[in-house]
Amino acid sequence: MKTVYFIRHAKSSWDNPGLKDFDRPLNHRGLRDAPFMATVLKNKKIEIDRIISSPANRAKTTAGFFARALGVTDFLEDEVIYEAYSHEVLDLVKSQSDDLNQLMIFGHNPTFTSIANLFSTTYIANLPTCGIVRIEGEIDHWKALNEETARVVDIYYPKQYFN
Repeated sequence: MKTVYFIRHAKSSWDNPGLKDFDRPLNHRGLRDAPFMATVLKNKKIEIDRIISSPANRAKTTAGFFARALGVTDFLEDEVIYEAYSHEVLDLVKSQSDDLNQLMIFGHNPTFTSIANLFSTTYIANLPTCGIVRIEGEIDHWKALNEETARVVDIYYPKQYFN
């Protein structure tokens, strides 16, 4: 079985309008939500083989919180995730070694909501910031990951825990 977690970056700051989109940091809520959601997954006792993040500051920072909380040292950045189409991110997942069974991919909307909907039996209007979509497939090879072989099995997001 293969499992991939698609995690949208935590809430980012728009305080500096002169900053490039790529460089935007997390805001106060993002700095609260990212470590909290990382702990949510840590408490589920999951074991991640590799984290791959968009190199954008907000995604990379979010991924760092998860890497530390889960003790993941195999941490890569891939520029294809930034401003990617769904098929480009899925191709990245499909290119991973079959020795890896659990991946985390950190990136952006609208791509991650689109991916969630490809693998879901119900419509997902929007994956919120720091939202997590867990997709599982009864497959042995990442290349076999598609809408027929895998499904969304869990979705977690901060507002489930915070009012």
